[in-house]
Amino acid sequence: MKEIINLYKDVIVQIATPYSRGTGFYLKKFNIIVTNEHVIRGNREVVINGENFEKQMTTVIFSDVRFDLAFLHSPNNIDSPNIELFIGEMERGEIVIAAGHPFGLQYSATQGIISNVEEEKDDIMYIQHDAALNPGNSGGPLINEKGEIVGVNTFVIQNGNNVGFSLPINYLKETIEEFQKIENQIGVRCSSCSNIVFEKTIDNGYCPHCGAKVQLPSEVDEYEALGVSKTIEKLLSKMGHDVNLSRIGPNNWEIIQGSATINISYHEKTGLIMGDASLCLLPKENIKPLYEYLLKQNYNIEGLTFSIKENDIVLSLLIYDRYLNMDTGMKLLKHLFEQADHFDNILVEEYGAIWKNED
Repeated sequence: MKEIINLYKDVIVQIATPYSRGTGFYLKKFNIIVTNEHVIRGNREVVINGENFEKQMTTVIFSDVRFDLAFLHSPNNIDSPNIELFIGEMERGEIVIAAGHPFGLQYSATQGIISNVEEEKDDIMYIQHDAALNPGNSGGPLINEKGEIVGVNTFVIQNGNNVGFSLPINYLKETIEEFQKIENQIGVRCSSCSNIVFEKTIDNGYCPHCGAKVQLPSEVDEYEALGVSKTIEKLLSKMGHDVNLSRIGPNNWEIIQGSATINISYHEKTGLIMGDASLCLLPKENIKPLYEYLLKQNYNIEGLTFSIKENDIVLSLLIYDRYLNMDTGMKLLKHLFEQADHFDNILVEEYGAIWKNED
């Protein structure tokens, strides 16, 4: 199992939009990234990040509400293994692995057992299993003991004690085959008649087969931030950051400043804008001098606060939205970014803290 989990590190893709986060997986044979439709819904472009390519924007080339599937354009020259799609019928009691990025965290995999291979919902048969699925796992692969993909992780039952459901692989294989009949075309499955409609077959926004209204992924309106979120994005853009690549969910942005990773989040209910710069990790020994240093800096640094979250050393900023404008926002965020990039080096070089990528 360990070999399979390590193999899929090069296949799993992390996906982020202004509305959600999710998982996808790269199929080298077809040169596409597969995910759930609900992960990319409302977007013509999404942010992708993988083990073998840099974080970047890519386009949605196919969406399918019926089977909750979507395909993304893949980056060029991905160095990824060729993963096989399962052929045959799964049985109850078989061991499976669910791989993905739960809660937007790094790659993880959980093991479980199939309890039902014919769980029907809306005339679609799903695989029911107890491999833990969490928000962010959506769109990831369900894998058997041979390392073959047997399904696409799709949804869970809330408070269902790890009751998860995956779309069987035969639906995906049939969809890929149908989608690739017309090369280099963006497509969408008609939710009325279930035919796939392409750019060159769509009839003025309607399905040529049944006349139902359809919308190609390329016709989805581009995302535009509003209100306080728009101000935050203007600030980040003015500071030289790519806002499109920074979005990692609703009112949430991730910025890389030097060696520090900074998360900006806006909480509309409380009116709080939070900037959390995750600097490095606590050392395993001789921690007292580091604690003393952090406490002293909390007394000296104006407007910023050091804290420990699990073993992360975090430098934080709080702003109330009613006080936010371009001038104050620029001053405060710039101060956070500069200090974050400054302090992580001091903590590592002088107090033995650990770089996060070395953990």
